[in-house]
Amino acid sequence: MSLRRLARTDLAAFQAYRHDPEVGRWQGWQPQTDAQATAFLDEMASCALFEPGCWTQLAIADDLTGHLIGDIGIHISNDATEAEFGFTLARTAQGRGLASAAVREAIQRVFAETPVQRIHAQTDARNTACLRLLDRLGAVHLARIETEFRGEPCVEHRYELARCSR
Repeated sequence: MSLRRLARTDLAAFQAYRHDPEVGRWQGWQPQTDAQATAFLDEMASCALFEPGCWTQLAIADDLTGHLIGDIGIHISNDATEAEFGFTLARTAQGRGLASAAVREAIQRVFAETPVQRIHAQTDARNTACLRLLDRLGAVHLARIETEFRGEPCVEHRYELARCSR
């Protein structure tokens, strides 16, 4: 697994997992048309990485083939002291530790390339795979939040990873 910039050539793989209802079940995004997805891929291929106030979406790629298997989004706060992340992995790539590796690498890059002090993640309480991943990463549970997702009441959990002081 490696992280790289998204590219227009990722369109077919991107659309395949982004149109899978099981993959999108806990995501805040909705499937896009090919034209919308192409515009998004083009934007992410050329935007500044880790720009304060913006989301950066990176490709999660298979090491051997370079084929897109998912993506990870990172939002840097306006003051560049905090970040938030979210990730998506194609169903065929799940259950092999690839999401954990991608999130670890993304976190390391954010801490190495920005002044961010804390990284947050928030997920639906029913998304047990994501909750387990956050626990494996050593994220600290900050809050249980009663909210609404796609018009239905739900509970979300907010986690934090802090920059290690060395």
